[in-house]
Amino acid sequence: MTEPLFPADSLAALRARLADLPGPDETAAEAASTRQANLTKPPGALGRLEDLAIFMAGWQGTERPHIRKAQAVVFAGNHGVCAQGVNPYPQEVTVQMVANFRAGGAAINQLCRASEAELSVVELELSRPTGDFTQGLALSEAELLEAMARGAEALDPTADVLLLGEMGIGNSTVAAALAYATFGGTAADWVGRGTGSDDAGVQRKITAIEAGAKRHAALLDDPFTTLMAFGGREQAAICGAVLAARALRIPVLLDGFICTAAAAVLVRLEGDALAHCIVSHASAEPGQRGLLTHLGKAPILDLGMRLGEGSGAAVALGVLRAALEAHNGMATFAEAGVSGA
Repeated sequence: MTEPLFPADSLAALRARLADLPGPDETAAEAASTRQANLTKPPGALGRLEDLAIFMAGWQGTERPHIRKAQAVVFAGNHGVCAQGVNPYPQEVTVQMVANFRAGGAAINQLCRASEAELSVVELELSRPTGDFTQGLALSEAELLEAMARGAEALDPTADVLLLGEMGIGNSTVAAALAYATFGGTAADWVGRGTGSDDAGVQRKITAIEAGAKRHAALLDDPFTTLMAFGGREQAAICGAVLAARALRIPVLLDGFICTAAAAVLVRLEGDALAHCIVSHASAEPGQRGLLTHLGKAPILDLGMRLGEGSGAAVALGVLRAALEAHNGMATFAEAGVSGA
């Protein structure tokens, strides 16, 4: 990269800077694969753990990748589409949960402590929700770029892996809208109960998304204008963080449906835009299965979780650490004096 992605004064400027995003180091990945083949185990015996170690080697550019610093970031925003009755809880809950994160009382605090991740929370204008996307744009171009820049700025360039999560009442509707705009089908294919919507609430979500898609049809063939159409600020910040991590070749653990739907819009920019990203878990929110299919990604975990907050990413980090411990710490057949095949 010749210059940082952000700040950018226009989407055209940002697109120009995204033209030369780096890929993985194939030489390092091949060296890690060779090491796996010579460790004291049958080939493939550790299954997905072997693949995760090789993935990390490629993005870190070393045969023996490590996680000395794991950074977890939760982005929080509020949404104008809540005016359509899509949320069973009031938007004040977003502010209250941010306070809970800061006080250390949420699930993500405990899970980050258990997996040794450093947690930070980024509030994105909680007192000023995005526009109601059934009535107009959720975000202006300037607001989109500002939120994406906040996401990029949150990234610690010394991190070995980035965990992404979100908080925002109403954002399961936004996530379903983004998935619908990106991958098609019907609005109903992507809508779930979120934080506990009843059947009538689910139908209000579907109706709102269909109205938004009709209003913004001309914008939905581009990832950035799709974000302008539907929001939210935390989804835009997730995209900014994902792109900044790619520029620095930092692997990313995406959380569940809302986080994955946000990042998934970037595949309309470039097919391999999420090559450095791992989907942490198969959320119980029904739209997540569709995202996994369209993205061609297998989650690390399938535990029936649907909390958000980055909780699935924090649990998956423990598996990723285990993969690297085995990769780096096991003896080879030659080192152990064990006869190979």
